[in-house]
Amino acid sequence: MASSTTKRRSATLLSIMAVVAGLLTGGAGAAQAEPVRVAEFVADCQLSHRLPDDPIVLPNLAGASHLHDFFGNKSTNAGSNLQSLAGATGNCDPLIDISSYWVPTLFKDNVPVPPRFMTFYYLGEGVNRPQDIRSYPLGLKVVAGNAKATGPNDSIARWSCLHAGHVNPSKNFVECPPNTMLETYLDFPQCWNGRDLDSPNHASHLAYPVAGGCPSSHPVSVPKLRMVLRYPVTGPTGGLRLSSGPGYTMHGDFFNVWPAAELDRRVRNCLNAVLKCNAAGVPG
Repeated sequence: MASSTTKRRSATLLSIMAVVAGLLTGGAGAAQAEPVRVAEFVADCQLSHRLPDDPIVLPNLAGASHLHDFFGNKSTNAGSNLQSLAGATGNCDPLIDISSYWVPTLFKDNVPVPPRFMTFYYLGEGVNRPQDIRSYPLGLKVVAGNAKATGPNDSIARWSCLHAGHVNPSKNFVECPPNTMLETYLDFPQCWNGRDLDSPNHASHLAYPVAGGCPSSHPVSVPKLRMVLRYPVTGPTGGLRLSSGPGYTMHGDFFNVWPAAELDRRVRNCLNAVLKCNAAGVPG
């Protein structure tokens, strides 16, 4: 049998090991709990439907637009307005976001290709004072990008390949290697004129910041909306087109139907506080 001295030594060793394990566990927990200092919240939305409609550019003209993929609000069509959208449901995570988002449909050899992953980021980057960011007004409409671009020089489109950083991004389609995906990023302007929910060209009531500040004509900082869509497409770009034309015609539409109090909470707790939030609008 073990002596009492041996038993005491074993007990002491076990106690020390328990303390060390506790410290390590506590340290790991503390590290995980440390907030990420990035001004961001997200909405992950699904493809809802596809229509040749555009309630911002061609309101009440059903079938008059090129084909669009619609995300978020399930009711969006040519006749949509704030009242109709606010009375509908969406498919985003969080469900409370019933805003409508849409982009031109991607085709491969004349067959529509639905995106597989769609994330809509609301960011505080791009301005020097994220604490000044304010919510979009309810009912704001805006289009980013240029559906009528005639070349890369009048486009803000960005195409790249997921997990393939060696492929240089381009304003037109890029050839992605196997086991990757074709992705597109589209950044919306984040400076609002403080008055208008829309404008004749559906863009000039907002502007992009200059050197980290909003121009005096558009003094109100709002979140930067970034649409990120990933398509199950690899290989040569032959046969790829958008319903609006070449890749450089990529554009996106946003119709804000976030409940005002909920959007305010996310702007305050995530963007103003410079914290990375999950889909529930909670840091962490």
